[in-house]
Amino acid sequence: MGVAALVLAGCAPAPDAGDAPAEGASDFTACMVSDEGGFDDRSFNQLAHTGLEDAESELGVSVLEAESATPDDYAANLTTMVDQGCNIIVPVGFKLADATAAAAEANPEVDFAIVDVEGLGIPNVLELNYDTAQAAFLAGYAAAAYSKTGTVATYGGAAIPTVTIFMDGFANGVKHFNEVKGKDVKVIGWDVDSQQGSFVDDFTNVSRAKEISTGFLSQGADVILPVGGPLYQGAAEAIREGGQDAVILGVDSDLAIADEQYADIILVSIMKGLDVTVLDAISQSVDGTFEGGTTYTGVLENEGVSLSGFGAFESELPEGTLDEIESLKQEVIDGKYPELSPSSPKV
Repeated sequence: MGVAALVLAGCAPAPDAGDAPAEGASDFTACMVSDEGGFDDRSFNQLAHTGLEDAESELGVSVLEAESATPDDYAANLTTMVDQGCNIIVPVGFKLADATAAAAEANPEVDFAIVDVEGLGIPNVLELNYDTAQAAFLAGYAAAAYSKTGTVATYGGAAIPTVTIFMDGFANGVKHFNEVKGKDVKVIGWDVDSQQGSFVDDFTNVSRAKEISTGFLSQGADVILPVGGPLYQGAAEAIREGGQDAVILGVDSDLAIADEQYADIILVSIMKGLDVTVLDAISQSVDGTFEGGTTYTGVLENEGVSLSGFGAFESELPEGTLDEIESLKQEVIDGKYPELSPSSPKV
C-alpha cells in the first residue's frame, strides 16, 4: 500500500519503501527543492532531505537538490530540476505551493510530492500533510505540567497554516491541562481564538527570534516552543545567555539528537515523519505506483506525527505525567478532540 492509498484506507503505518533497489532505479533521478530555511536547518528541510538521501542509498536512484535562499528562488529552482530531467521533484514546504502548481501543470510527465500543502488537486502531485496539532497537543500538556512559573510561550516563523497548527495544538494542550488539573498556566505568544501571535516573519532571522524569546523570558516563561526551522537557535541562545532555568521544544525532528549542543535545554520534540514519507513517495514513483492527485495525512495513529522521548527531563515531570500523556494520545486517536486547529489537514 502506498502513501496515497494509506489515507484512503484509513490510519495505517506508512509502508516500507522496499529492501532492494527497483529494476531501473539507477536511471531514475529524484530531486528536492528546499524552502528558505535550507537543508541544514536541523529541522523541517533537513528531515525531508534525509528522505532523499535514504532514497539514494536504499533505492539506488540518482539525486539532485536545489536550496532556496529566498522565496524568489522557488520557481527558478523547480524549473532547473525539471530541466535536469528529474523523474520526481519534492518541494519542501507550504510556501512553494504556487510555484509547484505552475511547474506541475506545465510538466505533467514529472511526478511531484509536495510537503505541507493540500488542496492543489493536480493529477501529478501527491500532497504530503501532517496533523502536527495532535502531537503538539500532547507537548502542550507536557509543557504545562513541567512549567515551574506557570507561563509558557510560543512563536513562529510566519503566520501560515503549517506553523500555526503547531501553536494551536500547543496552546490547546495547555488549556486541557488547566481544565483537568484546575491550574492556570498561561500561554503567551499565541491566541487560538483570534489566531494572532508572535512571528519572526521569516525562517532565517535568528536574531529576531532571540529578541522575541528574551521578551518571553522576561515575562516569566520557562518553556518556549519555536516553530520555524533554525529559529529555535534564537530561543536557545536567549536562555543560555540569560541564565534562566528554561527549556525549549523542538519541531519536526528530534531536536535533542539533531542539535546535541542544546540537548540539555530541550524538553521534548514534536516530530513529523517527513523522512519516511518522502522516501516512500520516491519509491512509488520508481516502481510506477505513484498516485498523484491524492493526499497523505500523518497523524498519531499512523505515526506520521509523534512526540520524542523526554530524555533526562522525564524524571523532572510530575509523577504520572507520562501515563497521562499516553492516555491523552489514545483519546486523540479515538477522536475525542477533533478540532485542535483550524489549520489541520482536511483529508
